[in-house]
Amino acid sequence: MTVIQLFSRTVALLALAVLLLGGAPVAERLTGLGGAAMAQQAAPAGDVGKSDVWRAIRNGERGYVSIPNKQAGVLVQSEGENWRAFRNGPLSNWGVWGMIGMIGLLALFFVIRGRVRIEHGPSPRRIERFNGVERFAHWLTAASFIVLALTGLNILYGRYVLLPLLGPEIFSAITVAGKYMHNYIAFAFMVGLAMIIVLWVKDNIPNRLDVNWFAKGGGLFGKGNHPPARKFNAGQKIVFWAVALGGLSVSVSGVALLFPFEFALFGKTFAFLNIFGLGLPATVTPMQEMQLSQVWHAVVSLVLIVIIFAHIYIGTIGMEGAFDAMGSGMVDENWAKEHHSLWVDEVKAKEREAALSGGRASPAGDD
Repeated sequence: MTVIQLFSRTVALLALAVLLLGGAPVAERLTGLGGAAMAQQAAPAGDVGKSDVWRAIRNGERGYVSIPNKQAGVLVQSEGENWRAFRNGPLSNWGVWGMIGMIGLLALFFVIRGRVRIEHGPSPRRIERFNGVERFAHWLTAASFIVLALTGLNILYGRYVLLPLLGPEIFSAITVAGKYMHNYIAFAFMVGLAMIIVLWVKDNIPNRLDVNWFAKGGGLFGKGNHPPARKFNAGQKIVFWAVALGGLSVSVSGVALLFPFEFALFGKTFAFLNIFGLGLPATVTPMQEMQLSQVWHAVVSLVLIVIIFAHIYIGTIGMEGAFDAMGSGMVDENWAKEHHSLWVDEVKAKEREAALSGGRASPAGDD
């Protein structure tokens, strides 16, 4: 027998002796495993049942680990299954039905009402509605939002829609490219969002005129019934505040997803809301923070997409003359009088003041 063989047999015999004589406590010290499973082996029969051990594991009880990531001590993270079930179930289903429902309503409205025309016909005069800075802010926000929406929808639905059509190779390339576009173009969206909030928040404060606008349906369901409005009517204010508040919310949750495990947004939010007696879980693990951020990000994004469908419809085929506001910035005067009569009065008043003071003529002028 060689020295190596003798040494190997000696080590094997020593290991067997340790296991037979030392039992679970020695093995626990040697392996560093102090979890419930080892404790159960050392405990008398019937003291700790297997069901209790697995119940603790299933509830996310954390064992001991020597690495810095203490979260690795959690063998089963039950909230992950809840997140997956909600994401692939109700969230995806509600998102699809919300988008289909909005498109269906808009199509039905177009069939019944048709395009909202300028009742008094086109005017030879045009009024500047939005200047270059305002249009830049709008299109920066709009273009970046469209890219974010398409790439985000691919993340949620692409494997069910595009993967069977394109195959795994093409779908993978598109999805990887979309991921990088989503991550970086998000910052352009944030810049545009900040700009439109600064530029237009003063004109979107709700007032009594909005009640009358809603009472008359915005003048969209009949002719000769356009309610008075200033620069933004009540419908546009809804879109503004939805984009402003929803955009801020989706930006914050997006930043949390871009820099994982760096923020504790939901734990702090729940703790604040508990002041009002809501009883929300104030202790939220880092993994739960990520799951909640992803769900919230998807929910708010889907709501914004549904709202923007209506905004795009009204601004294009739904209303004659509306696109000019963000196209050239110059709108038909008759269109402006019908939909924003009080704003036109304000523009005319500024024109008269400029003329009386010898200043330059206003933005309004003949073509």
